[in-house]
Amino acid sequence: MTAATLETAHEGGAGSGLGAAAELLAVGGLGLFAFPLAWLLRATLGLSEAELAVGFVFFHAAHFVNDPHFLVTYLLFYRDARRRALDPSIDPAQRRRYVLAGFVVPVVLAAWAVAALAAASAQAIGWMAQAMFLLVGWHYGKQGFGVLVVLAARRGFHFTAPERRAVLAHVYAAWAFAWASPASAAGLFEERGVVYWAPARPALLTTLTGGLFALSAVGLVVALGAALRRRGTLPLVPLLGFLVTLWSWTVYSTVDRLVQYAIPALHSLQYLYFVGLLRSNEARAEEGPPTFGPPVRTRLVALAVSSVVLGFVVLRAGPELLDTALALGTAPGGEALGPAPVFAVVYVAVNLHHYVMDHVIWRREHAETRWLFGPG
Repeated sequence: MTAATLETAHEGGAGSGLGAAAELLAVGGLGLFAFPLAWLLRATLGLSEAELAVGFVFFHAAHFVNDPHFLVTYLLFYRDARRRALDPSIDPAQRRRYVLAGFVVPVVLAAWAVAALAAASAQAIGWMAQAMFLLVGWHYGKQGFGVLVVLAARRGFHFTAPERRAVLAHVYAAWAFAWASPASAAGLFEERGVVYWAPARPALLTTLTGGLFALSAVGLVVALGAALRRRGTLPLVPLLGFLVTLWSWTVYSTVDRLVQYAIPALHSLQYLYFVGLLRSNEARAEEGPPTFGPPVRTRLVALAVSSVVLGFVVLRAGPELLDTALALGTAPGGEALGPAPVFAVVYVAVNLHHYVMDHVIWRREHAETRWLFGPG
């Protein structure tokens, strides 16, 4: 979720999500439990065996958590696409964002991917991967910001404009520092079997972005102090979700090698919690008259099954079939593409498109975000 501008007038957390403890775990608390669990696994199994076990678990868990979190975005985004693109009652800026994200961006990504594969160009695929690495910190940071402002608003807590700016400044500084770290020389890198050249990230850049991150942290503390004086309290669960997302999953994601395997799944679980909140509240409102829609559980199960199936087809079975049929990695001049270049470009393109679609869906201008706060 990239809720850079989500805010609402709803008070008191209307609608129902998980219980307080379960919500805490879903939006970031599990990320804290991952560290003692990783320590226990290392102490019990040793680093090599623990890494093998954790890697195995999260590789297969991706079928049911990571992959569906990408594909459910498509189910949310393209539902009622014609109205969202053309209805004059929708904010024009939001319609432009929708058309750009929903129709222009995927065409550009598809053309880029096809051209790279047709030319057997590992470097063209590499630039796609570099774009993904550049934007992933922005995506994680904005999702963390959405966790903070949405869950705080559900509790009746609204940040002032200066406080929001301080939080966003910390998000952007964290994004820059995460991208610039660690410093590295120009050279060959590998992504999903594709070997490509990438430019250097100099130590000076790491130092500068680290300084900005530290300054923004001071600004965040000042803003939270002002909010505490104004309200006498802080929204602790939303704040924890924000800080875990930004610090543990974005900036300091390499602190623990075992936990690093779990971060994409934890991020996906956090995202899926808000999807469930959105769709369950919408379904609950439509169960009765005048629509008499399907029960909440039926709609959520259908959404979950559709996301899992689509995730398997789009991110697993489809690319594997094409890689086998086309054999681009073994074609003359294509050795650098590795054994699964179609999988590589699909994975990168879906990531990039997911980031862009999220930036459109999770905004206050998007009418359906009201369901985050309950029916009515």
